Amino acid sequence: MNSSPSVSNPVELDPTKLPAHVAIIMDGNGRWAKKRLLNRINGHEKGSETVRAVVRTCREIGIPYLTLYAFSTENWQRPKTEVEALMTLLKNFLLSEQKELLENNIRLRVIGQVERLPAKVQQALRETMTATENNTAMTLILALSYGGRAEIIRMVQEVALRVKREEVDPQAITAELIAEHLYTRDIPDPDLLIRTSGEMRISNFLLWQIAYSEIFVTPTLWPDFSREELLEILKDYQSRERRFGRVDSQSVK
Repeated sequence: MNSSPSVSNPVELDPTKLPAHVAIIMDGNGRWAKKRLLNRINGHEKGSETVRAVVRTCREIGIPYLTLYAFSTENWQRPKTEVEALMTLLKNFLLSEQKELLENNIRLRVIGQVERLPAKVQQALRETMTATENNTAMTLILALSYGGRAEIIRMVQEVALRVKREEVDPQAITAELIAEHLYTRDIPDPDLLIRTSGEMRISNFLLWQIAYSEIFVTPTLWPDFSREELLEILKDYQSRERRFGRVDSQSVK
């Protein structure tokens, strides 16, 4: 894991070495607000502006998939008032951004235990996903009520049921079969995982999918995360050698 580089502008990226999939653990909204003697919800509101900027940047430079860890299964344990405010903010964000997603040819997807979300949020998700389902330039994936362990348990249950029905031989269970039963079944694994706020952990996020992801941790709190810093991180990513267990001479550029 690397810490954040110094930010400079402009950044020149090699378009042939861009990650196909960037996943981001958006962390630090609460601390950002606390530093400014504001309510935590103010931090989440400011963080939604960063979401908008990051989505625009990824679309502009040509990253096909962007996954944002917006609300975890553990986040349900937060104070009820904060959870309710977050759900309202999420619903309003989905509805307000629908036009921009359409104009920029961005498809919206969601992964997680969507059935646990409030009905109004589920409705906003359905409306936005339906409206954007034919968009092809980029896919924005929101991880909502998502937990990596819960996803794996769900996958095991589905595969076990297929074994019980004698649809699958246990000896024929492969990594590809497992991937087919994950939320991300038709989405490539992340090439790059970014975490803001300096915490050195992955917080139950995409546990199967990030097996070979490059990881970058920045101390920047999410509301302060900028287009320029994202470009610097992508530049750092392009300087790395991805070996996937191979030796240097076999590295994947």
